[in-house]
Amino acid sequence: MKQLFVLLLLAAASHTFAQNRFSGNEFSVNAFRNPSIGLEFRHQQLSVHAGYYITALEPGITTKFMKVGLTTWFLPVGQKEHPSSFYAGASYLRGLNLEYKDQNALGLEAGFRWMIWEGLNFRIGAIALVAKGHDLKINPTPGLSYSFFF
Repeated sequence: MKQLFVLLLLAAASHTFAQNRFSGNEFSVNAFRNPSIGLEFRHQQLSVHAGYYITALEPGITTKFMKVGLTTWFLPVGQKEHPSSFYAGASYLRGLNLEYKDQNALGLEAGFRWMIWEGLNFRIGAIALVAKGHDLKINPTPGLSYSFFF
């Protein structure tokens, strides 16, 4: 958990060093899990997202949440107009079923987004999920999205 916090701080500090590599605005339709099944808007290196988040905190059991959060983007990779990059973020989650039903949780995420082709992108990362009365859960967070740049 401390490593995720340090990563968030480093990401925020990198803002001044990489800002000119990111396009001005981006609107993404997130089709699978990371950051959620929903929508995301990015302006330069900061984005906000909202949607439906599913995860398997235990093998074979799907836990469902509503999720809203902020993400910072840093260390762009490659020479493409819309570069791949690393990300770190924090989210508020509201449980929809099972032992998290009607409970609040905090998610801290970090990972990498690979810009495959045009606006199609793939994310791979991890989330640390913290909720009162529950053990800390760390899960992988793959994602598939399509982005529109303007």
